Amino acid sequence: MYEKGITGSPSYRETTRTHRSHHFIRNGVVLVALALFAGAAALAVVKPPEAPAFYQARQTLDLPDSATLTPIRSNTPYISETQIRRGDTLAALLQRLRISESGLQQFLVQNKNARAIYKLYPGRTVQAALDDSGALVWLRYNHTPGARQDDGSYVSRWLEIRPDGQGSFAAAEHSAHAEAQVRVAEGVINSSLFGATDSAGIPDSITMQMTDILGSKVDFLRDLRHGDRFRVVYENYARNGEELGGGRILALEFQNKNKVYEAVWFAPEGGSGAYYDFDGRSLKGAFLRNSIKFSRISSTFGLRKHPVHGKWRAHKGVDYAAPAGTPIHATADGVVSFVGRQNGYGNVVILQHHDNYTTLYAHQSRFAKGLRKGARVNQGDIIGYVGSTGWATGPHLHYEFRVANKAIDPLSVDLPVARTLDNTQRVAFNALVAQYRDQINVVSREPLAQDVQLASR
Repeated sequence: MYEKGITGSPSYRETTRTHRSHHFIRNGVVLVALALFAGAAALAVVKPPEAPAFYQARQTLDLPDSATLTPIRSNTPYISETQIRRGDTLAALLQRLRISESGLQQFLVQNKNARAIYKLYPGRTVQAALDDSGALVWLRYNHTPGARQDDGSYVSRWLEIRPDGQGSFAAAEHSAHAEAQVRVAEGVINSSLFGATDSAGIPDSITMQMTDILGSKVDFLRDLRHGDRFRVVYENYARNGEELGGGRILALEFQNKNKVYEAVWFAPEGGSGAYYDFDGRSLKGAFLRNSIKFSRISSTFGLRKHPVHGKWRAHKGVDYAAPAGTPIHATADGVVSFVGRQNGYGNVVILQHHDNYTTLYAHQSRFAKGLRKGARVNQGDIIGYVGSTGWATGPHLHYEFRVANKAIDPLSVDLPVARTLDNTQRVAFNALVAQYRDQINVVSREPLAQDVQLASR
């Protein structure tokens, strides 16, 4: 028996409605799943495109007969350049330039118009132009990169050699306008002075000037130390955009063994130019420490056992070992008081300087051309060449420094210096020094050490 109105038993309509809702949801989920599976299957069956086919073809071509080939010739010569190095010879330069012209070296040595090539200045450049067969077109020696004219302009000069078309050569001097540039550089000595300047891009001609300018202050043979520094302002010349070489040092600062040495080029109004320290004391006229550049000391001043006689006796000078023929330079301005031969000294030159100073240069192989008693010489002039005349066991220079005819050790004595500028020249000089100081400070990588003393003070 059934009772009416009991709500706990659902009706057929409600049951059907609920079943339809669940069926709709279930069918929707199934459809989404089928769609996903279908998409994955579609991706799985897609194949990558096939690689394109490559076809190779080969054809053999016949070369023309070699007799019919015309060699390609160029009218433009091949130009090479080399820089003169210390100790270079003319033969070494021609070899580096790959010049093999028969009779050229003999022509350069003998022809009077080629006399400029007699002096090979380190740092100068030599250029050669060769045609495509290796024959010489021209040879140029840029012996004067720049020289100041009266109007303030600069001119470069060079020697040019060309074949004359008759089996020989012709030499001629040429000149052209040059552009002067001012350069500033700094270097640190790790092994040698030339190694430091090469690393700093400084021409050898400027390096040689450094040793000349400060030769009375620094012994560049034995005084240099690892870590010494220098700063230099110098001229550099160019022609038509082509660098020709260095000119004059304008200012120099050299730190050596906790001392700083300075130099600046200054030409007083109405006077000749010279180098001064930054306080205005002239360096010209001071005695150079060394009369031979870049040799070595073989015997110092004092008591020694004589290499020839074998007895102990006083050695009144300093011996500098160097190859025979090495130039000997006057260490100061003076007058030749003796030139000739003297017993154990062999070929000797004695110079008389101011204030009872004299210098002696012994064992020379030969004297400078034209040197005679009474002739005036300037500091740095060549007065002779290293030899082994007299009592000598090998080529070297015996150098003596005397005061009132008494020999003094030239390596330890305080050498005399020249006068300072007068008050009327101070204003222009101080302005110039201030300008160069600013330029030097621009390249200074680090300030001078606190314990460094200015040697010129």
